[in-house]
Amino acid sequence: MCGLKPNGMPTEGDSTVERLLRRALAPVCVGAGILVVSGFFFPSVVGSVVSGRGWLVVSLLFFATGLSYLALLPVENATSDGDADRRTTRYLLRIRHGHFRRILAPFVARQDPVTFGVPVAVLALVLLVRLVAPGATDAAIGAVKRLVFGSLGWVFLVAVLLAVLYCAFLVVGPWGGVRLGGTDAEPTYTYPTYFALFFSAGIAAGIVFWGPAEALFHYQTPPPFFGAEAESGAAAVDALTYAFFHWGVSAWSPYLVIGLPIAYFVYDRGAPLRVSALLTPYLGVDGLDSPLGRLVDVLAIFATMGGVATSVAFVSQQFLTGIDYQWGVTYGLLGPVLLVAGLTVIFVITAESGVHRGIRRIAGVTVGLFALVTVLLLAFGPRGFVLEYGGAALGNYVANFVPMSLFVGGQWVTDWTVWNWSWWFSWAPFAGLFLAALSKGRTVRTVVVTAVGATSLATVTWFLVMGGTTLGLQHGGDADILGAVAAYGGSEAVAGFPVFEALPMSQLFMFLFLALIVVFITTSAAVSTIVVAVLATKHGRAPTTGSILTWGVLQGAVATAVLVLGGGQSLQDLAVLTGGPFVVVALFALAGLSWTFYREEGGHRSLPGRVRAAAEARDVTLLPERPDLRDDDRD
Repeated sequence: MCGLKPNGMPTEGDSTVERLLRRALAPVCVGAGILVVSGFFFPSVVGSVVSGRGWLVVSLLFFATGLSYLALLPVENATSDGDADRRTTRYLLRIRHGHFRRILAPFVARQDPVTFGVPVAVLALVLLVRLVAPGATDAAIGAVKRLVFGSLGWVFLVAVLLAVLYCAFLVVGPWGGVRLGGTDAEPTYTYPTYFALFFSAGIAAGIVFWGPAEALFHYQTPPPFFGAEAESGAAAVDALTYAFFHWGVSAWSPYLVIGLPIAYFVYDRGAPLRVSALLTPYLGVDGLDSPLGRLVDVLAIFATMGGVATSVAFVSQQFLTGIDYQWGVTYGLLGPVLLVAGLTVIFVITAESGVHRGIRRIAGVTVGLFALVTVLLLAFGPRGFVLEYGGAALGNYVANFVPMSLFVGGQWVTDWTVWNWSWWFSWAPFAGLFLAALSKGRTVRTVVVTAVGATSLATVTWFLVMGGTTLGLQHGGDADILGAVAAYGGSEAVAGFPVFEALPMSQLFMFLFLALIVVFITTSAAVSTIVVAVLATKHGRAPTTGSILTWGVLQGAVATAVLVLGGGQSLQDLAVLTGGPFVVVALFALAGLSWTFYREEGGHRSLPGRVRAAAEARDVTLLPERPDLRDDDRD
């Protein structure tokens, strides 16, 4: 979908169809936006005009048209020699656009029958079995879950700690100087864009809901590692400590240990952009089509589809639960289904527009909104409590990091820590492959610092401010957030609304909160759609528009089936259980990468060595000249 600007610069996304679509979307977005903003800030005036389900329709129209318009804006194509790396990297996640009447034949011809057919068949079978025998299905999945998370929970704890330690070694060690793609490779995106793309795709909307809720739940039921009295000041510190632990460096390291081997073997060894590329040291590039390589890619697609689809379903339910709490508007089953349909339209259009257009822009909006809400909360919330208790929790987190990482403390650790680690590993294939696609031209050290360090700093800051504000209001008696959550069956989706009610500019906070949910899930679902389309397409071919549409609609269909047929928790548990195999795959990948680095990447300086060399060079530069000494005497 390319055209020419008047100055001769080729553009992507400037076809007649897209121009007409943008013209149609703009007035709808403006009209719906006026109604939505007026409804938030002048509810008594607008409520008589739009009420009940109409608010859901108007809100969806606003978000869908606004984000779709943003995604469909044209962008200049790279044409200069200096943009060669951009063209190369974009090819890895390129979509082969075409006229819709010619979608079906290229789509069928390009699909890999194994990586396309098996995940779809398994997902359909799981939903069918759940429909026919729900009790037996839930019991079987529950038994597997108890075995993996209970008896083998220690494997997840050890694996995540090893991943963190490996990341730390890469930062300070000599392999951190390895540049992905060779010494002359240049990054595709600026650093802020690089960070925004990965952060917004890898975290999804869960961080928005759990920001006010996780620390609150730990405050009510303290972690056994510390053993503080429930709802005490000490429990508040410990609650924030565990929120940092579950969303900090330990959480992001699985993405890195999957993504970095993929990136290195793709850019430096010629492997195809597949999750199975991390097995290159064992199978070779030509052996990645073996049954083992196919199995890894199939598991990656299933984990991504199951995890993201159930997330879309749960986000829809939670979104409407929050609206019901705040405005007393119930929707029955129609509301979540309609919301899933609206979200599907948004993320399919975003995915079809590509990484360089829609996803890049919406990722920027996501990070901007995320930072804005964090700053506003710090400005208008209980700042003294946040800084005092949050500072104590940060110290606690650093001091107890290793003991917490190895603590096997009964059912609490199984339900929280082990489940979280498996969840992050189950998302690691799609997030890791996306990280790999973005990282050409970056050094290993930069990739680690970004994918684990910068992202962790952002999430820990969010939980410090959002979680600290929630605990400050609850502990100080300014809001009964626990009571509100209990009234809605313990749903974490409700926690943010009583927090905002207790703050100035509550309507603005609620509007930004709901917007943040939509943009986060849009980015994650759009990226996952592209990733599974890449994995399901035959090697050496780019996914077509038909692939994007098919996988996007499939994700929406699975989310809708979860809502209509039930079994969302079972499907999510099954998807999360795929984190177990990827723990094993990640450990083998790190061993293979380390051996390859050891053999092939000598001559790089460690970080301390680089600092020492820089200091020595500076000292030599600053030595005073002695005119009484000859050049050969200066040493």
